[in-house]
Amino acid sequence: MPYIPLTEDERKEMLATIGVASMDELWKKAIGPEPEPELKNLPSGASEYEVMRHLATLAGRNASDLVCFLGGGFYDHFIPAAVSEVTARGEFYTAYTPYQPEASQGTLQAIYEFQSVVCRLTGMEVSNASMYDGGTALFEALMMAVRITGRNKVVLCGSISPIYKEMVKCYSHNLELELVYMPDSVVCDAKKLGEALDERTAAVAVQYPNVFGTVDDWRELTVAAKAKGAVAICSAYPVALGMITPPGELGFDIVTGEGQSLGIPLSFGGPYLGFMAVKRAHMRKMPGRIVGQTADKQGRTGYVLTLQAREQHIRREKAMSNICSNEGLCALRALVYLTCIGKEGLKQIGALCAAKAVFAREQLLAIPGVTGYEQAFFNEFVVKLPCDAGEVVGRMIEKGYAAGFPLGRYFPHRANELLVSVTEKRTREEIRSFAAALEAAIADCRRTA
Repeated sequence: MPYIPLTEDERKEMLATIGVASMDELWKKAIGPEPEPELKNLPSGASEYEVMRHLATLAGRNASDLVCFLGGGFYDHFIPAAVSEVTARGEFYTAYTPYQPEASQGTLQAIYEFQSVVCRLTGMEVSNASMYDGGTALFEALMMAVRITGRNKVVLCGSISPIYKEMVKCYSHNLELELVYMPDSVVCDAKKLGEALDERTAAVAVQYPNVFGTVDDWRELTVAAKAKGAVAICSAYPVALGMITPPGELGFDIVTGEGQSLGIPLSFGGPYLGFMAVKRAHMRKMPGRIVGQTADKQGRTGYVLTLQAREQHIRREKAMSNICSNEGLCALRALVYLTCIGKEGLKQIGALCAAKAVFAREQLLAIPGVTGYEQAFFNEFVVKLPCDAGEVVGRMIEKGYAAGFPLGRYFPHRANELLVSVTEKRTREEIRSFAAALEAAIADCRRTA
């Protein structure tokens, strides 16, 4: 039986009520006096092969084979072939959120293992079953802090990703949430950030490494947050956690982040993966789900949805969040990736990223007119060019390079600054060629200025 939303008589009654005789008249009133579009110039139908060839030609116009030095939260890491081979299996690829846990033991076990690796990476005690992406995870952490403290003021470090800041601003638009943004700085002043906290502050949030690639020491800040009764939140880059001190050891209460770098390809913005881990004392204020391990009456290991704080499971007004759907397939990719490379592999990847980034920075600072900041970094750093970074990036695309992120796009006072990221995929030859091409692009910009 087809679903018919209203009868013909009901349709006529609705049209009469608003003063029109037909749907055509309604559309004309809605669109206005614009003439009807000319359809005679539309091409005739084409075969499947012709359409595919045309689309392939259009896709070929994309610069998809650039040597990538882009970063800013999304990174071009190597992904072992086994990741796609495993996660593309039908039982994984088509599985949905496990509302019926008794029929979803495989999915639940995978999520349980994902939670375990997130806890080990971050140095925290409890992780949930993943979130949409890094930006929404940060917003959820802020709202979690509001629930924990009963306060509504949050302080965000200026070196948090501007993309994340926009997401937080958007999601909190209709909420009674006071957002305080500190000035941006390549190297953050933890003491000054701590001084911005008061008895009304629910949370202070930072990024680690920050959006400029700097690895800041946040111990002083987390101590200051605890002294004011505020929740300390950290948005972390998971690959960097193979080398730098885990946020849990720095005293953070909540750790979030973007999991794209864990086996998920760069895909024009998604789908990606958010993660969240907290101290045990706060887990009942977490959004989403927590999968736990148990045993049945026969002593066999089983997995259950231990915590279900979404509106599907409890009264809507008591739900911790309504936007924290489980990115199950992306979480599975992250788990398979980490399983493939292992603990030592993650350390080796981190060491390669860091060493190659140091080499790249040396090469770029050798270019006349290029300078940098004194910053402790992992695989990402800022260089100051003698001309507009956005223009240089455009010229570098013609030379076959995604040269980095021009910071002037989000920070107008940094128009000449370029954020460069280096992963384990970049070779020394590529880095040297990149530096030579950048020097030529800068010279071109100067000549045409």
